[in-house]
Amino acid sequence: MHLSDEELLELPVYDLCQNEKWELLTPLLDELHHFHKVHCEKYSATQQLGGTPLAVRAFKNQLLSSIDADKIHRILKSSGTTGTQSQIVLDSDTARLQSKVLSKIMQHWLGPKRLPLLILDSRKALDVHSGMSARAAGIQGMSFFGRDYHFALDENMDLDLAVIMSFADKYAGKPVFMYGFTFIIWQRIVQQLRQLGKQVAFSDAFLLHGGGWKKISEQAVDKKTFKQELSACFGNVTVHDYYGMVEQTGTIYVECEHGMLHAPVWSDINVVDPVTLRPLPAHTVGVVQLQSVIARSYPGHNLLTEDLAIIHGIDDCVCGRKGKYFTIQGRVAQAEVRGCSDTFK
Repeated sequence: MHLSDEELLELPVYDLCQNEKWELLTPLLDELHHFHKVHCEKYSATQQLGGTPLAVRAFKNQLLSSIDADKIHRILKSSGTTGTQSQIVLDSDTARLQSKVLSKIMQHWLGPKRLPLLILDSRKALDVHSGMSARAAGIQGMSFFGRDYHFALDENMDLDLAVIMSFADKYAGKPVFMYGFTFIIWQRIVQQLRQLGKQVAFSDAFLLHGGGWKKISEQAVDKKTFKQELSACFGNVTVHDYYGMVEQTGTIYVECEHGMLHAPVWSDINVVDPVTLRPLPAHTVGVVQLQSVIARSYPGHNLLTEDLAIIHGIDDCVCGRKGKYFTIQGRVAQAEVRGCSDTFK
């Protein structure tokens, strides 16, 4: 079955069981594979075996594009902390589709109305000079799902307690949305509130964070501690991690109430053997392979990442969402640290 973009966007985010989902995705992924083989010579050169996932590292070494240069709308850059950044080429149609998919995912979690937004970062993070960084893109992307947004940090990356308290007072008793990057939240928000002995209580806050755990785990902070400390700082706040990368802009894998990351209907995950690239059984650690039907202007539809994960099950998460659910287990040995928030020193 071939779906138009309009039909694609009408699909329920997490309601299709894995078999139904795969019936829809398979022909679309095949179509993208052939499209990119024809329109991206550098991608075609990697496909002697046919259908082989493209290593995300390939985007660091060369500009991979399936569109003419005059169609380039934006080039996104990855968040790697060393070496060369990945560059992702978007045309206006791909950027629009990815934005709409992200909107559908976020509306599932936040509801249809835009909530007051507290950005747990500095406005300075949006200052970009040569292409858009993953951190800036994340903030800008999430700002579309909020309103009346405030920045919790000042230009020097220090806590702006007056802004946070004003925001809390203004929206007392109402639902709010908070967004930021894991390490920045821990280092610049939680630690400074603790040092000041302050709590800013919210009655109904949804906090979404992402961007890598390496620096925070080096401080012996696990997810349970992270969530407990945020509750101590902000009161009634539900904390959700998410997994995503610039190579698959528009697709994020949000953590449910039970600590599991979920694949939305427009994408899928496999955990594969790093040598054979064959899918591994559930409950086995392997390398993350991501597939997406919204990577149109560049060959990002079938990627081999440098992350490790475990798929815990299919269609039977206790939260009720269908499809595969998983947890990230770290990075492949010697892989470059890529977390968006880990780029902040």
